[in-house]
Amino acid sequence: MIHRWRLQLASLGAYFPGVLVCMVIALAATFVSEHYGGPQLLYALLIGLAFHFLNSHPQAAKGIGFCGRVVLRVGVALLGARITFSQVAQLGLETAAVIVLAVLLTIGLGVLLARWLKCSRDEGLLSGSAVAICGASAALAVSSVLPQTKENERFTLLAVVGVTVLSTLAMVVYPFSLQAIGLLPGQAGIVLGGSIHDVAQVVAAGMMLGPQAGDTATVVKLFRVMMLMPVVLAVAVMYRKHPAVKVPETEVPLVPGFLLAFVVLVMLASAGLISPPMVQLAGDASRWMLVTAIAAAGVKTSFEDLLKLGWKPVAMLVTETVFIVAFVVAAVLLLRLGGA
Repeated sequence: MIHRWRLQLASLGAYFPGVLVCMVIALAATFVSEHYGGPQLLYALLIGLAFHFLNSHPQAAKGIGFCGRVVLRVGVALLGARITFSQVAQLGLETAAVIVLAVLLTIGLGVLLARWLKCSRDEGLLSGSAVAICGASAALAVSSVLPQTKENERFTLLAVVGVTVLSTLAMVVYPFSLQAIGLLPGQAGIVLGGSIHDVAQVVAAGMMLGPQAGDTATVVKLFRVMMLMPVVLAVAVMYRKHPAVKVPETEVPLVPGFLLAFVVLVMLASAGLISPPMVQLAGDASRWMLVTAIAAAGVKTSFEDLLKLGWKPVAMLVTETVFIVAFVVAAVLLLRLGGA
C-alpha cells in the first residue's frame, strides 16, 4: 500500500514543474493587467510565448500539457455557474432569436471563409465560434474537442490573440459609434452584448453608456456564453471519428464531461442553489484557470509557428467581427429591439 502511494505521489509530482510554470506566468499576467491595464489573457499568452523553450524540457512538458487541456476544460465548465434561465427569459423571444441567428451565421461564415481561402474547416469552425460566442474562452473550448494537431494549436493561439485585440478595440470604438447613430441605451446594450467577443470588454463597454446599457449588454452576452455548450457539443460529435483524434473511439464520450458539468451548473444556478458568493468564486476560478490554460498554450507555441499561418486567419477574424456587429445593428434597427 505504501509503495502504491509513493508511485501515485511520484506520478503527481511529474506534473508539478509544468503546472508551476503556467501558474507563475498567469500570476505575472494578472499583476501586469491589474497595475497597468490591458487584457489579462493577452499578457498570459505573450509571456507564455517567451518561455516556449520550456516546452521541450521533459520535466515541464507533462504539466504544461495538463494545464492546456484539463485545467482549460474545468475553467470552461465553471462558466455555467454565472448563467440562469431567468436571465435568458429577460431577453424576450425576438432578441434571443436575433442572437442565436447571429451566432449560427457567424460560425457558418467562418466555415465558408475557410473554404474560400483554402484553409481547413477546423480553422473556420474555431474562428467563427470565437467571434460568435465568447472570444478566447470559446476558441479554447472548441480547440479542446478538435483534432490535436500542430496546425490547430498554432491557429488557436492566433485566434486568441486576434479576438482579444479585436474585442479591446470594439470596447473603445463601439460605444461612441452606437451613440453617434442614435441608438437608445437598451438597443446599444443588445448590440454590445451581441457582438463584442469577451465578457469583460462587454461589461466595460456597456457601462460607458450607463447602467441600462450595461445590464442589457451583460445579459445578452451571458446568453451568448450559454450557447457555448451546444456548439462545442456539436463540434465534438462531428469529430468523434476523425482520423486525427488519437484516442480510441470506444473511449470518446458522446458528451464531453466538462460540457455536462457546464449544464449542471447552469441548472443549479437557475434553481437558486448557488449563492452569489459561490457564483463570484466560480467566476474568479474560471478566469484564473483560463489564464493558466492560455499561458500553457503560449508556452507550447513559438513565434515562428504563428508567422507560418500568414494573413488568412487575420482576414477571417476581422471579416467575422464586422459581420456579427453589422448583423446585430441591422436587426436592432429593423425590429426596434430594446427600445424601452
